Amino acid sequence: MSGTSSDSRPQGREPVPHGERAKAVGHIVFNLALLGIAVMMFVHAGGLPSSAWEPIGSGSFPRLMLALLALLSVLMIIKEAAKLRHTSALPSGSVGDWVWRHRLAFGVLGLFTLYAIAMPLVGFRWATLPFVLACQVLLGARRPRQLAIAAAIALFMSVGLDALFRHVFTISLPRGALL
Repeated sequence: MSGTSSDSRPQGREPVPHGERAKAVGHIVFNLALLGIAVMMFVHAGGLPSSAWEPIGSGSFPRLMLALLALLSVLMIIKEAAKLRHTSALPSGSVGDWVWRHRLAFGVLGLFTLYAIAMPLVGFRWATLPFVLACQVLLGARRPRQLAIAAAIALFMSVGLDALFRHVFTISLPRGALL
């Protein structure tokens, strides 16, 4: 043999120390957050107005899907907690390194949170335009041509989709309480 390993990782990339424990902890934290969101939405789905055409109620299907999501999150937490027993503790600084490696995902999540807060206030059109544009800038649109394309996409996603839903599907997207 020539001394090369049969490892399938690309050359120059070393394995992350204690990577299995970090993955397990990340999966547990993510699924705990997902479980909390599912439970909160499950409670709110019970308050959806009922319809004369749906005998089981308009909240039944969302509640079924959210209960399934909660169950899968619990199962994933149990599975990942079992992995923790077979791994060693994380070295100091590894959480900061993990957060830095995933900074774009956290940035998009933060932008989405702002979008969800802005939607009921300013409506679909005026919340979507800056959200889509900011996401594209965050993910790499920096040059004038890229920014022009990003602006065109953001404009289409906000005004175009609003017009499509309003005039073709006859579905009104949120208008916003402030506008």
